[in-house]
Amino acid sequence: MAKILVIEDEQNLRLAINRTLTKSGHEVSEAGCLRDARAHLARAEFDLVLTDVMLGSETGLDLVRELRASQASGGFDGVIVVMTAYGTIESAVAAMQDGADDYLQKPLSLEELALQTDRWLERRTASRRLRLYERMEQARDQSNEILGSSPPWRHTLSMAAKLASMPLLPAGAHESTLPCILLLGETGVGKGVLARYVHARACEHEAARPGSAGTSGVPPFVHVNCSALPPSLVESELFGHEKGAFTDARDARAGLFEMADGGTIFLDEVSETPIEFQSKLLLVVERGTFRRVGGSRERSVQVRIIAASNQDLEQRAAAGTFRRDLLYRLNALTIRIPPLRERPGDAVELAEAFVARLARRYGRKPMSLSAAAREALANHSWPGNVRELVNAIQRAVMLCDDHVIEPHDLALPTSSTHSSTESLPSLNGHTVAGPSAAAAPASGAATTQSITFDFDAGTHTADGVERELIIQALARTGGNVSRAARLIGMQRSSLRYRIDRYRLESHTKEASRT
Repeated sequence: MAKILVIEDEQNLRLAINRTLTKSGHEVSEAGCLRDARAHLARAEFDLVLTDVMLGSETGLDLVRELRASQASGGFDGVIVVMTAYGTIESAVAAMQDGADDYLQKPLSLEELALQTDRWLERRTASRRLRLYERMEQARDQSNEILGSSPPWRHTLSMAAKLASMPLLPAGAHESTLPCILLLGETGVGKGVLARYVHARACEHEAARPGSAGTSGVPPFVHVNCSALPPSLVESELFGHEKGAFTDARDARAGLFEMADGGTIFLDEVSETPIEFQSKLLLVVERGTFRRVGGSRERSVQVRIIAASNQDLEQRAAAGTFRRDLLYRLNALTIRIPPLRERPGDAVELAEAFVARLARRYGRKPMSLSAAAREALANHSWPGNVRELVNAIQRAVMLCDDHVIEPHDLALPTSSTHSSTESLPSLNGHTVAGPSAAAAPASGAATTQSITFDFDAGTHTADGVERELIIQALARTGGNVSRAARLIGMQRSSLRYRIDRYRLESHTKEASRT
């Protein structure tokens, strides 16, 4: 149900419009002049204002201009439609230039009015949802800058810029209706940042292309975290649904593909989409068409698809959890984003930029990195990539008592303690030989016996001890993550996070193949 204000000086027509829209389930208020209309608008918020152009000696276009002027300062944010008895192109153009969303020609068809009202409100809902997504994305500005000057990163940006030049073809084109780019890389490498970079460069190309329509506003960028969507709602969220399509579908709703029309949709962690949905995703990728849930009409979109994953999609396809035909369609243009450890010098450059930005955000005086801190940053392997770097800098800026950040503020191991031959702990008085030590104590034994460390053999770090514990637990359980989590008293999700963090996926895969 929507709140609608009808402004019409002809009482019979005003009553007829009221009855029609009320029957459609809307809450309708009436006004016969601009003074009454302004009084209504001062008391309540409306989703739709339907106003006549000629209101005696007044004109509804004055109100249109007022409402649109107030929108910039957080005022009226609904749909404005004008009614005109003249029906000329000039009056329609004037209304649209003043900020109206649409116009109707008198005499009105009340049946058509009811249908049009649903379309206007649906469009407004989609627009609001898109603005909400944009605000949410803008708020997630950590690590969103394109920083870094290492050759691998510059090469990645160069390839992204080239792929961004692909034009959006007209909906319904026979071949390659939707341009697709696949971003692959570890967790935290900046797939979202690179997707935005591609979108920004694509917008520049579109604006500069001869014959560009030059439409106002920036083409939309819609970020979809596929892993966060419940499997039962994936199709509805991406493609939308019609009224009554399922129990809670009280109104028709546009999906995220429709919101991204004319711009870019970023399917983050596309590998997490349900296998039964992937055939429908393939259809929209290949043809640019889809149907809403519960709908019978095919809809077309012109949109750039950027898909991303931190998984080995070939391996997923071989295991039957990712459609191979979808993979072939997505990976025609692939960018593999290098991890931070393969970008020499970038960790320090990024850290310095983050320190300056976060110090301003938290109201700290200007801060800097000491030489030892820069060395620690350069020598750390960054298993969590840029995301881990941002978290380390955030912690340092918040907790550092001085204006110079030292290694202990970053909570990172120094170069002397972060060695590839890091010494291992002794368990129950016996030196652990490494991942092959499958003959660890039986399940539960380690919880009742002491654990000692041979510090004469070298320095032990908490990360090193935890990593070795996980390796041995996985070896003990033959790579079974759930059983390994029970062995060390940890939630499965927590263990999964640490497996990704320490890059131990091979220990689960090797065990599963034996």
